[in-house]
This record gives sequence, structure tokens and C-alpha cells, in this order.
Amino acid sequence: MLCNLNYGIVGLGIMGGSFARAIQENILEVKEATGKIFACDRNEYSLKEALKYSVIDEGFAPENVDEMLSKCDVVIICLYPALIVDFMKEHKTAFKKGAIVTDISGVKAIYKNHFDEFETGDYDFIIGHPMAGGEKEGFVAAKGEYFKNHNYLLLPRSCNKPENLNLIRELIYSIGFSKITDTDIDTHDYNIGFTSQLCHVVASAMVLSAPNDEITAFGGGSFEDLTRIAMINAPLWTELFLENKDKLLPHIKSLGDQLKLFEEMIEKEERSKMEDVLRNVRLHRQAMQAK
Repeated sequence: MLCNLNYGIVGLGIMGGSFARAIQENILEVKEATGKIFACDRNEYSLKEALKYSVIDEGFAPENVDEMLSKCDVVIICLYPALIVDFMKEHKTAFKKGAIVTDISGVKAIYKNHFDEFETGDYDFIIGHPMAGGEKEGFVAAKGEYFKNHNYLLLPRSCNKPENLNLIRELIYSIGFSKITDTDIDTHDYNIGFTSQLCHVVASAMVLSAPNDEITAFGGGSFEDLTRIAMINAPLWTELFLENKDKLLPHIKSLGDQLKLFEEMIEKEERSKMEDVLRNVRLHRQAMQAK
């Protein structure tokens, strides 16, 4: 069934492009497929490149997106969080009847006060968050492989139709994800504040604290691993940090407390205490891996 649906991608950057590639490679490259992939983006070059390599079947400029939406059975909106809200409000009447609409936003509480404004059409808005991607930007960096064996967060609501949730789950697994974790808005934002946003704060702080740019000549992998994600999309991550500040700030404070603990143990040369703390760290990390 998936191979006979039309897919619409709103925002053909690294994530939107990766969705298009993954759907094309894993779902539509079969003889019986009749489905197509459409994409809308303000970057004309991205649309031309996607068409050139047959990643999409047709590209649409933003002013023509309603025409695209009317053709799509599944729409994946790959925009910044606030822009997703604006897009849903502006185009709520343009979606095909019965369409499934989903998102990839890294914060979800932003939707809470707007559901009544944009969920008025005959479509099903299913909230989701792929825990995958790369540190670069744009369609040229898109890869379907980013999704292989990664986790997908799904936020089912009582208004979502069971058959649509099942279809989205089938789609997620079909494009390479190995696990789906169901959650709710508050739990999502709190945990993502720790596992994603705090990590980007730490990586950025590590880079800013480097004594000089030549320090990487002394790297053995640890610094590189810790700071890979510091190749950051500044407007996007600024929005994510600020939209989720109530959940993110306690994580930053907790991390600061732990850094202060290490600072004190090192300054006072508390060898025995530090060994105990590090043994506990190892056990704690092993327990995390087991889960």
C-alpha cells in the first residue's frame, strides 16, 4: 500500500531531502509502485537537484504549495517549529481529504495552544520526531542512510485514527528506523532537552572553551566525537533552545552541578572519592546501554 501513495515534503533541506531519498529508495523503487514524491521549497536549486537525480517527481515553489498538498496522501513538514505552526494555519484547507500530515519538530509544546486553529480540516495531524540526521545543512547533505537503525519518537493522540497511526508506523520502519518510542508532548520535550538540546549546548561550549584552533592537532577522537554536532544550524538551534527553555534550563543546571563536583574533587585531590564517582558513572552508563 505504501508504494501506491503520493508523498509531499514541505522543506527540502537535509531532513526533508533524506525523507524523500529514503521513501524513493525503500518504498517506491518497486515495479508495482504508482506513488509519487512531491516537494516544496523556496530554494529553487534544491528542487532542481532533487528532480535531476529523480529523488522527487515534481517540485513546487511556496506560492504553489496548495496545489501540491491537494495531491498528497502523506505530507511530511520539515520546517522550523514556529514555521510549522504558521504553515498549518495558513494551509489547513488545502490538504487532500483524509490526508495524513506529520512533522519532525524538535519541540512539541509549541503546538499546544494552536491545535484548535489548524486542526479544522479533514486530515489527521500525527506528531513525530525522527532521532536521526547529520550535522550539515541543505538538500546536498541529504541521505536516506541517516535513518538506518535509529529511533523515531511518535506522539499519538486520541484524535488520531488507529489506521493512520498504523500506516505511519509502517512508513517509519520501511524507511529504515529500527525502533519507535511512543510518548507525549511534555515527556518528549523534557527528555529531548537532555538527550539532544543539552548535548548541543555542551558541544558548543566545548568549542568555545578551546584555548586555540590548533588544539585539534592533539586530538585522538574524544574531542572530535564530543563536538561533531557543534557544526550547528544557528537559527534552528536558537529557536529550539528558547522554545524549550523551561525543560532545558534544569538540565543545564544539573550538568553544571556535576562539573562543579569534578572541579572540587580535582582541586582537592580527592582520589578515593573520584574513583567511587567514576565507578558509579561506568555502572550508570552500562545500565543505560542495557535499556
